[in-house]
Amino acid sequence: MKAASKPDSTAFDPVRLIEDHQAGVWRYLRALGCEANLAEDLTQETFLAVLQRPFEDYNTAATAAYLRRTAYNALVSFQRRAKKVATTENIDELSQNWENWGGNDNGEELLDALRRCLAVLSERARLALELRFGERASREVIAKRLEMSEHGAKNLMQRAKRTLRDCIESKLQ
Repeated sequence: MKAASKPDSTAFDPVRLIEDHQAGVWRYLRALGCEANLAEDLTQETFLAVLQRPFEDYNTAATAAYLRRTAYNALVSFQRRAKKVATTENIDELSQNWENWGGNDNGEELLDALRRCLAVLSERARLALELRFGERASREVIAKRLEMSEHGAKNLMQRAKRTLRDCIESKLQ
């Protein structure tokens, strides 16, 4: 009778790959400007593409970079199929910003810094940004909700974004 072999703990585990990197790929695609639903679809396409060919998981940083490159290519292909102008210069710039800020930790450190920095903002500024970026409200809607002029809402959001950027940069250094 043949002895049962032990599973190889170093063997590639596709489920683990997805669990470890799915959120990071999705955040990366969102940072490149994808709507949430498109980012979900392209994240799935990314993992399907990677799992359909031989894959060697060298280390977390290399794997994350490879997945981001695959997701980037999926986005550009989607834009071309949809006959949208593929503004790769803009995507390249956004991708470089992700590399500088998001790094290889799936954006966890950046997300944590954002949460801490949001707490620094006034309730009014947080609400304005939530309406704008969470609900995609127009400046007019935001101004009415905050009982201020459109110009005032614009200035409030600009100051809040500048404060967030400065705060995040200081926390990541």
